[in-house]
Amino acid sequence: MKLEKLKEIWQFEEEYSFKGWDFSHINGRMKEESVPWDYKKIVQSYMDAEKVLLDMGTGGGEFLLSLNPTAGKTYATESYLPNIELCKTVLEPFGIELRPVDDDKNLPFEDNYFDIIINRHESFCISEVRRILKPGGIFITQQVGERNNRELSKFLLGAYPDSTDEDLNLNKVLLQAKDREMKILNQGEYFPKTYFYDIGALVFYAKIIEWEFPGFSVERCFDKLIELQSKLEKKGYIETLEHRYFLVAKK
Repeated sequence: MKLEKLKEIWQFEEEYSFKGWDFSHINGRMKEESVPWDYKKIVQSYMDAEKVLLDMGTGGGEFLLSLNPTAGKTYATESYLPNIELCKTVLEPFGIELRPVDDDKNLPFEDNYFDIIINRHESFCISEVRRILKPGGIFITQQVGERNNRELSKFLLGAYPDSTDEDLNLNKVLLQAKDREMKILNQGEYFPKTYFYDIGALVFYAKIIEWEFPGFSVERCFDKLIELQSKLEKKGYIETLEHRYFLVAKK
């Protein structure tokens, strides 16, 4: 395929509209290796209809709705403005109250309010989480670690992203939780691989995960993308190493 045509295809992917946290546009064009735990089942094991639940950083609310949470006892936070507007439409009909946040250290809830707080891939302040949990309340989080996509980002951009926090790992969050006198109930860490089967899917992904690929664009990284295209044609895929960890802690 001519280079001009490849660039046109990749620029289409770069500009493709993205809402919520929905990657269905590249279904079948990438594959993520599973982690050895099931975050959803872990969350469901602590839920019941009487418990007050908070989903931190709900994105487009897709995961939260998949849990069938109790109307009137479920809350969500979100900081990304387009998702805030989306969630007002998506969540409120199910009796879920959304509260915008802009500071992890100042959540808009009173002390000892929640039975369960869940957090998938959203930043948090452990002392603030503890403040709004009831005594005996459960905090469940799955996080993206510091090594996520680092080598791929460096290949494309020429350097590791400055935004990478080297403290994003299981040991760090375990220490934070124990320092706040929270009991660790479960934990895990894993380094799965993700496979891209066409470079357009990688472009779509890198443009969305902008904090891991800061300044990425097809124009800027075109030569590197051509190198990846050549590797993909020989191997059938491009792979990247990801980093995940999870924690279940009790106040």
